[in-house]
Amino acid sequence: MAKRLQFTLGDSEYREIKRMAGSRQMSIAEWVRQALDLARRSEPGTDPEKKLQAIRQAVRYDFPSGDIEGMLAEVESGYGSSKNFGSGSD
Repeated sequence: MAKRLQFTLGDSEYREIKRMAGSRQMSIAEWVRQALDLARRSEPGTDPEKKLQAIRQAVRYDFPSGDIEGMLAEVESGYGSSKNFGSGSD
């Protein structure tokens, strides 16, 4: 269900928002929705404690892995390789 949000702007703020919305050929309401969406997406997704909890849970697992130097060497050896990955012509 949609909710209505109401707030007050000063005259100069309102004119500036109206000008910006008009320059994009959109209503003030749509401009505000997009601005709020952009602001919301720039905020961290979850609180730090939830992130730490996920990390603590993940480190409980013990999966095999190569040593970092060996893995980096493998990655580096792939750069400049004559192989054409993903082309379908093996």
